[in-house]
Amino acid sequence: MKRALNHSDSRDFYAFYLSEHSNRTSRRLHFMGSTIAISLVGATLFTGNGWLCALALIQAYGFAWVGHFFYEKNRPATFKHPIKSFISDWRMWWDTLTGKIPF
Repeated sequence: MKRALNHSDSRDFYAFYLSEHSNRTSRRLHFMGSTIAISLVGATLFTGNGWLCALALIQAYGFAWVGHFFYEKNRPATFKHPIKSFISDWRMWWDTLTGKIPF
């Protein structure tokens, strides 16, 4: 299993991040979890109900962790690199949405 050691630039880390998400089902779970999360954040802004924002975090990580533990069989990069992983997750989401990465 590959581990991120000294990924100084975001392009290098993103390549590592994608290697940790090689399973298609895992990528789909990440995409769905992130999509639901952004919808819940929007609903939070619309309704003012902060619990929806908390639910967004819980379910987004829930979808992602199911992908890692049951399909990828690895530990989420978030555990060691939370900020870079958060940014890379949204980049992967965008690349999936725009077709650069197959759904």
